Amino acid sequence: MSDENKQIVEKINTSFAEGDTEGFLSYCAENIKWTMFGEKSVEGKSAVREWMSSMEGMEPPKFTVDNLIADGDFVVSSGNMTMKDKEGKTAPYAYCDIYRFGGGKIAELRSFVIKTADAERSASA
Repeated sequence: MSDENKQIVEKINTSFAEGDTEGFLSYCAENIKWTMFGEKSVEGKSAVREWMSSMEGMEPPKFTVDNLIADGDFVVSSGNMTMKDKEGKTAPYAYCDIYRFGGGKIAELRSFVIKTADAERSASA
């Protein structure tokens, strides 16, 4: 099951990179809980869809996956990304997403995203 879940996360990362909300949601359970530490928590597929649609028109983040680790019902994806900050400027971030699967779907997603200081290196990536 770990390898299957890992493949799903790879597909999800592609969906995020393409700004494909419905592609991402197709892998989510109806009662998914997505916690973005320091920001908010969203529960339920329709609430996630609504939250993501509030970002329509924004450029999807550009990111790298440095680690993709699977164990049982969990997959951890971590790396670096650039995206627009609250002031509209492109900024570098580091992220770690922890996915918990249930019944072949994402039941829970816990996202840790922090702005990093290395703006020059990340902006050129």
